[in-house]
Amino acid sequence: MKKINRRKFIENTSLLTTSAFALGSADLSRVFYKGSSFDIIIKNGMVIDGMGSKEFRADVGILNGKITAIEDLSSASANRVIDASGLKVAPGFIDIHTHTDLGVLRNPKGESKIRQGVTTEISGNCGDSFAPVSKEAVKRANKHYSEKYGFTLKDGSMASYIEMLKTRDFSVNQATLLGMGTIRELCVGMDDRPPTADEMRCMKYEVEKAINEGAVGVATGLEYTPGSFASTEELIEIFKMIPDKVKLYATHMRNEDDTGEEAVEEAIMIARDSGCRLQMSHLKASGKSNWHKAESLLRLMDEAVKSGMEVHADRYTYVAYQTGLANMFPMWARDGGSKAFVKRLKIDAHVKKIRKYSNKKASNLDGEWGGVVVTRIHNKDYEQFKGMSVKDIAIEMNKEPFDAAVELLINNNGNVGMVGFGMSEKSTELILSHPRVMIASDAGAHAPYPPINNSIAHPRAYGTFPRAIAKYVRERNICSLEEMVKKMTSLPAEKIHLKNRGRIAKDFYADITLFDYNTVQDKATFIDSHQYPDGIPYVLVNGKVVVDKGDHTGAMPGEMITS
Repeated sequence: MKKINRRKFIENTSLLTTSAFALGSADLSRVFYKGSSFDIIIKNGMVIDGMGSKEFRADVGILNGKITAIEDLSSASANRVIDASGLKVAPGFIDIHTHTDLGVLRNPKGESKIRQGVTTEISGNCGDSFAPVSKEAVKRANKHYSEKYGFTLKDGSMASYIEMLKTRDFSVNQATLLGMGTIRELCVGMDDRPPTADEMRCMKYEVEKAINEGAVGVATGLEYTPGSFASTEELIEIFKMIPDKVKLYATHMRNEDDTGEEAVEEAIMIARDSGCRLQMSHLKASGKSNWHKAESLLRLMDEAVKSGMEVHADRYTYVAYQTGLANMFPMWARDGGSKAFVKRLKIDAHVKKIRKYSNKKASNLDGEWGGVVVTRIHNKDYEQFKGMSVKDIAIEMNKEPFDAAVELLINNNGNVGMVGFGMSEKSTELILSHPRVMIASDAGAHAPYPPINNSIAHPRAYGTFPRAIAKYVRERNICSLEEMVKKMTSLPAEKIHLKNRGRIAKDFYADITLFDYNTVQDKATFIDSHQYPDGIPYVLVNGKVVVDKGDHTGAMPGEMITS
């Protein structure tokens, strides 16, 4: 082999570097990448890096599941080249507030999420996570899920749940929060009472343990039983036990309508006094009489940030929320769980008090009981009412709307799904435009085929992220496209402490969504919800193509992400 002396080597190297520098950085990349091989090259696209920076033209090289080059790669080779001409190349969207949980077993392809560009989901929200649970709950779960999905849990711990999911294949990355309603049920039960000293020790222990086993934060559902029975002081004391590596508190607040401002103040107090970082879930001013309060809700967040706290919020891109029909009824009526609730609905003295509360709550919706649409029902005798408003159902039953709602709940064990048209477009735009508000679906993963299309999904399950771009950037121009992409990518990644995700950057995981800005569009409606969006031809997860020219490839490269 011919030897090269040191002086000659330095001269040659200097000449190469100087020549490349004179040609510019793009030509330097050609010199460097000539003959280099990638798994995938995405060429000719406009890159939106996820940090809010102005888009720029570049090719993206992917190797071993990660982004390894963002350059002019015209001289490089790859196993596959995706021509992104006319498309935006963005980080995969991160859905920070979801309810997929064990839905990854029913629908491991994650159809409604991946097809709208979502590559990572955070479940366990609104106080409800799959674990930790009691021994009795484990027995029930194992009996059900071993028959349907072929798995068994070793025990009721968060570790057992996460380890089980790690053995499964799915298309979208998954992570989970720890539900405080789940914790309270485990340690205290379903009753509305303060915990004993032993029960407080139990909750503190379980919170610290679950975070150390992989949960990425804690979440409350303070409008739902039994999480709603927790006092402010109780939560502050428990959250002091959240390990410093996480310290994330996500909350479905105690109220989202008449006392929404007080609920935001409580959330800030809990986070401040426990030393947590705060994420306010699906921030809204619900009810006609409260629409004007959106500004004050955001002002309270801004004041907390000025005081030195880390506070963010998330919100879906629709003016109707989704919940259970039971949420139209007072909290005291739901004390003790579904059986106790249904029992109270059969007692005239209770019903008289409940009627006044529920009718007042309905009167504040857009359309009153006509703004309450039934989406999920279990009793086959009532299936014909899916997709109808309670007002129209009442006409069919020849009853008052409240009485129709009571009949539905009694005959469905208190478990009926609904959407409520409670928000205004003006307040929605104001909240979505705030720089500390992230985009989130507040939905599980769905698909338009059996058995997972047997209920009407909220359209946000299919259209949240495309709608953010199509309606609120392209049509309403509430912020720049780059800022909107940031709300979907780097902002939630930083909030959850996701390492090397949420940006188009070297050494980051190749979770990438390609979309056509001019044609991207949500198509799902409140009546015909099971429709995929348009304008998202390619989605990659961990460097694997999952959506290819608009079709799901069947690839399941998703990973279970832990704290």
